[in-house]
Amino acid sequence: MQSAALLHLLQLASPSLPIGAYSYSQGMEAAIEKGLVCNETSAREWIVNCLHEVVAYFEAPILWRLLQAFSARDADRVRYWTELFVAARDTAEFRAETIQMGYSLGKLIGDLKIADSGLLAILQAQNDIPLPTALACAAVSLEVPAESVLLAALFAWAENQVLVGVKSIPLGQVAGQRLLLSLRSELEKAATTAQGLEDHELSNWVPGLSLLSMQHEVQYSRLYRS
Repeated sequence: MQSAALLHLLQLASPSLPIGAYSYSQGMEAAIEKGLVCNETSAREWIVNCLHEVVAYFEAPILWRLLQAFSARDADRVRYWTELFVAARDTAEFRAETIQMGYSLGKLIGDLKIADSGLLAILQAQNDIPLPTALACAAVSLEVPAESVLLAALFAWAENQVLVGVKSIPLGQVAGQRLLLSLRSELEKAATTAQGLEDHELSNWVPGLSLLSMQHEVQYSRLYRS
């Protein structure tokens, strides 16, 4: 990867990117409340299961397809995968999460003027802009290789999950870094899975996670918005 592309990728994957990712736990806070996640071992098990059963089989392969669609400037394919992704958010929190972060990143793309008029028009033509759509647009605009974007998105997701564990279980900082380091091979495996799936193989059928998300909507005490 060229140095410019690498620096652009680091910026897109940075926790300081102002899209509010830190305010969501994607169901993990509810799992902690229920006692399903209570230490480093159970946190790793939770993250690995979510990675391989949800992210690698739905969110990551859709991001992969959106990267290809934006690269080809295929507005119809961008619209198809964007609408499918939004429709598949099966709880109010999960839908609000991706729309809020996608909106924030989409606005940032416009404010920073990193996308040409053609790519920006495709992005802004969407009824709702979920996070994968905005991220794909930004990455293609900045000429970051798709394979690297996919790995960076997976790492950013895992890093956020680890930080939820560090703050809410709570885990120590060293335990959090040990946990994140142990996920390297799992993230590589998830990226390979995401790139190899056929369209009919995509699935986000994880009813236990959906139930936890719905329970989180009415959880008495919480730090996160999902």
